[in-house]
Formats: sequence, C-alpha cells, structure tokens
Amino acid sequence: MRQVHTEVKKTFLHTAVLLAALALLLGSTGCSSTKGKTHETETLTAAQLYEDAEHALKVGNFPRATQYLRRLQARFPFSPYAEQAQLQLAYAYFRNDQPEKALAAAKRFIRTYPTHKQVDYAYYLKGLVNFERSKNFFDRFLPEARYSRDLQFSEQAFYDFSDLINRFPDSRYAADARQRMVYLKNLLAEQELQVARYYLRRGAWIAAQNRARYTIEHFPETPQSIEALEILAQAYDGLNKPRLAADTRQTLAANRQNLKHPMEKTGKSWLDYLWPF
Repeated sequence: MRQVHTEVKKTFLHTAVLLAALALLLGSTGCSSTKGKTHETETLTAAQLYEDAEHALKVGNFPRATQYLRRLQARFPFSPYAEQAQLQLAYAYFRNDQPEKALAAAKRFIRTYPTHKQVDYAYYLKGLVNFERSKNFFDRFLPEARYSRDLQFSEQAFYDFSDLINRFPDSRYAADARQRMVYLKNLLAEQELQVARYYLRRGAWIAAQNRARYTIEHFPETPQSIEALEILAQAYDGLNKPRLAADTRQTLAANRQNLKHPMEKTGKSWLDYLWPF
C-alpha cells in the first residue's frame, strides 16, 4: 500500500511539473508574439493618421478617431495637422461621451492656438459639452440638493455661450448659441421654480418666498415669472402678510398680459417653447 501511495505521489508531481512548464511556455510565447506586433498607428504617416481619423469621425467611430488623433499628436506634434487634430480630438471626446476630456482638449486648444481661425468653435464646443450635461434635468423632479449638479452645468453652459458671443459676435455659431441661451435661461428659471414649489408644498414659506423672488429678479422675461409671482403671493399668505400678498397679486394682474406665456398665443406646448431648435 505504501508503494502505491508513493507511485501516485510521483505521478502527481510529474504531472504538476509538466503543466507548470507548459503554462510558462505558453506565457512566454504570448508575450513574445505581443512584443513582436506593432500597432498600425506606429507605422502610419501624419497624413494617413489624420485621414483615418477624419474617416472615423464621418462614420461615427469616435473611439477609433480619438485613438488616431491622440497618436497623431504624440508622434507628430509639429506637423501641419497638429492644430486641427487638437480641435477634432475635443469634438471626438464630446461625441464619445467623455465630457471632461472634451472640455480639457477645447481649453488646451484655446490656450495653444488663441488666434486660430476656428478658435470660436472651441468656445462653442465648451458650451455644447455643458449644455448636453444639463439636459437630463427633465428626468428629475427632486428637491434642491438633488439637482444642484444639473444647475451647475446649465449655468456654466450659459456662461460659455455668452463668452463666445462676446468674443466672436459674428461667429457662425453665435446664432445657435443665442438660441441655446434662451433655452438655458428658461431652464434655470424652471429649476428655481421646482425648488420654490417643493418648499411651498411643505409650508416652508420663507424659503419659497426667497426662491420666487430670485426667479422674478434674475429671470424677469421668462414665462416662469407668472408662476413665480403666484408662488410669492401664496408664500406671503402663509407668512400672514396680507398686504404684501395683495400687492403681489395686483402686480401679477397688471402685468399678466405682458408676461403671458407664448404658447397661449401660438398653441405650442411648453416643451416646444423651451426647446427652440
């Protein structure tokens, strides 16, 4: 019996050694084959890298476009394609749902090529990135703290588009930027009203009053001004300030025609008005 156990033990050890050797052999073969390969981006010229990246952008293959543009910048930083590659890389990141990298690339382009003939697009792209990040507001109906991040993106996008218009009023992107600023202004006003409604439902009269007044003061020409005045009057009622409530309702009645929501005249829905593109 002892001899049988010894033979089994030897057979097991022998098999284990063979398996370990085989694994080592396969591993070394794999490494050598990997090391032996050269990625195609390392053999292409600057023109070829740029052309391949351009094609990838046109067909919507943004990960590939990003890869080729990055290699173009790394291998040929002083080539005639370097400037345009930097701008297109920002766009590729944007379309590849990498907003932070897109913003970083656009800002780097502005710093590096401040007099480039297409630098206005870099400013416009900054606004687009933050604009897209603010659009998920409609999926959220939560208290103030829950969507403060969306508010941050909306405000930043508004600033980005305003910066573009101030710097390049005749830019081909200025008209679209102005439209988006109208949308963002309405969106910011609506976000303030969401918070005001939340406080009003819970009887937090002072907080509701402050939000309504902020909306009226900072977004006076938006459709939300009507409801902001109504919320303000209700908040005054809750605070037992009948005179202020009456004055607010009088102001609302006197200006209702001027503040009348455009969709009441055109028949468009609220979302149609808010999204003017």
